[in-house]
Amino acid sequence: MSDPTSEIIFHAYPESPVAEKVRVAFGIKGLTWRSVAIPRILPKPMLTALTGGYRRTPVMQINADIYCDSQCIIRELERRYPAPSFMPTSEHGLMWCLSRWTDGPLFDQTVRHVLGTAGDSLDKDFAADRGRLYLGEDWAAALKKANAELPHLVAQMRAPLSWLNAQLADGRPFLLGSEPAAIDAQFYHVIWFLRGRWADGPSFLSEFADLVRWEDNVRAIGHGTSSTMQPEDAIARAKDMQPAANTGVAAHEPQGLQVGQPVTISPDVNGGEQPVAGKIRFADAETVVIERTAEDVGTVCVHFPRSGYRIDVM
Repeated sequence: MSDPTSEIIFHAYPESPVAEKVRVAFGIKGLTWRSVAIPRILPKPMLTALTGGYRRTPVMQINADIYCDSQCIIRELERRYPAPSFMPTSEHGLMWCLSRWTDGPLFDQTVRHVLGTAGDSLDKDFAADRGRLYLGEDWAAALKKANAELPHLVAQMRAPLSWLNAQLADGRPFLLGSEPAAIDAQFYHVIWFLRGRWADGPSFLSEFADLVRWEDNVRAIGHGTSSTMQPEDAIARAKDMQPAANTGVAAHEPQGLQVGQPVTISPDVNGGEQPVAGKIRFADAETVVIERTAEDVGTVCVHFPRSGYRIDVM
């Protein structure tokens, strides 16, 4: 991108599987982007300054618009950069429905699998952070249970991988055919996580020859072109710019949201996370955008998906 004021700024850390999903999405689009390194665990002061408290990885920034959750990021990338499309076939709605499973129950199962088999090698601070986030308040007991139930977890993972392998058995390079799609990135991050973070991952995956072939094809897409950016510069960019989010609320709004209404937004799970407070700027069936102002970042708009997030009126 020649215009620095339209740069994609990506806040993530290299080991994040969800960030890997978005990095593959950048590769599918052939995008150029700036990489801001964030800590793996709290505190994340530079990131939460921009988001208003949202701490999950990754976050995408374009000027003073902040996009939380890979759902929101992928949707915005498709809007801004429609070719090549993340949806090369006509099944757009089915792809998004399936993504709620890949990003929800399937990914949560993979997290239990990976964390539960790490044993004493897992950093205690990281275990406490991710355990609380994904396994709830009694996370330590849940990790012990996952370790004891490893054969069951492997069986539960083997079924969906068998389905994927069957989908690819006709020799197609990607899940929907000859061209990569968002659903390839959404499944790939789970496979990438299993292979890289579970000691038995490579041997387990070797059973699925067509899946491994597909995995190689997705890996070969790459991540586009990136260069580093300091977090202070990302914050300065937000402060120097004005958000470009639309204003308005779509018809049939089930919660009665109105522009300017004070709300808080948080993931719709009990992960012990800080809600983000702001005023409604935009809302429709897929997205909610809140506007917030702080001295350190100026006025920013923070974008969230509706699916998987709770909006509470203040």
